[in-house]
Amino acid sequence: MKILVTGGAGFIGSHIVDGLLAAGHAVAVIDDLSSGSRDNLPPGVPLHVVDIVDSKAVARVFEQERPAAVCHQAAQMSVSRSVREPLFDAQVNCIGLINVLDAAAKQGCRRVVFASSGGVLYGDVTSPAPESTPANPVSPYGITKWVGERYLKFFATEHGLATVALRYSNVYGPRQNPHGEAGVVAIVCKKLLAGQAATINGDGKYIRDYVYGPDVARANVIALTGDLPQVQPQTLTSLNIGTGIGTDVNELETLIRAAVATTLARHGHSATLPQPLYGPARPGDLRSNLVDAALAGQVLGWRPTVSLTEGIAKTAEWFAEQAKTG
Repeated sequence: MKILVTGGAGFIGSHIVDGLLAAGHAVAVIDDLSSGSRDNLPPGVPLHVVDIVDSKAVARVFEQERPAAVCHQAAQMSVSRSVREPLFDAQVNCIGLINVLDAAAKQGCRRVVFASSGGVLYGDVTSPAPESTPANPVSPYGITKWVGERYLKFFATEHGLATVALRYSNVYGPRQNPHGEAGVVAIVCKKLLAGQAATINGDGKYIRDYVYGPDVARANVIALTGDLPQVQPQTLTSLNIGTGIGTDVNELETLIRAAVATTLARHGHSATLPQPLYGPARPGDLRSNLVDAALAGQVLGWRPTVSLTEGIAKTAEWFAEQAKTG
């Protein structure tokens, strides 16, 4: 099956591309390379350097590739930038999505999988939130993800698409871009590998549900290609993708510091890593957010397989290798 992945040169998108290729599917990618990299893609994968806000350019790619399914990962993904620039956030996350959905409908795509966010839709929750939890987004980023799901439902009903919204918790792992606030694990790894102290925002007692990137990619591959009786034309299926396990930023930094120390020792370097610094709290940050992914287990047969400790170790090792080759 031919599948088009928007944002496919990015962190999560490129892991999805790898998973689709391993399953024997043909893949093409749309990415403006604002945060993604050609280096994340295997040789031979068609890459269309296109901004999803450009409707004509998006339509041309769909006309050329004629995909049977679409995986929409391209997004403005910074909560704090959405607070500062709500218009830009809406242009990318709403107008960009509409352009992709419109082109998919015109080309007769059968299924669309959308990267939504349980991490912002439910607002502050102190226990794992199921999909039935009322949406309570407090940032423009959360609002556009919620609106995105409403557009997905409209296109499903109006054009007969089968649509799946995967509501990610906080995703981390190899290839994560450290140049934005969404990539806290990547940011701290890079800092500590360079011998610099990480900066924790506020008091660091912000609890999140961290899920490993390749686990998230596996959920996307199943949602795109699986024979799923619950995913039918003219329907929207919204599923949480997370672990339900909460970790605050202070605890996370301690885990990363231990993983980086182990990685450095394995590479023959011994160093006393600096303790974290503390800076001002970020606007729009929730105090606590966890998701219940039981429904994804029922619908997709998906469960996370990589623990936070194991995933952070793999991520630290990847960033150490990048530092050596960079």
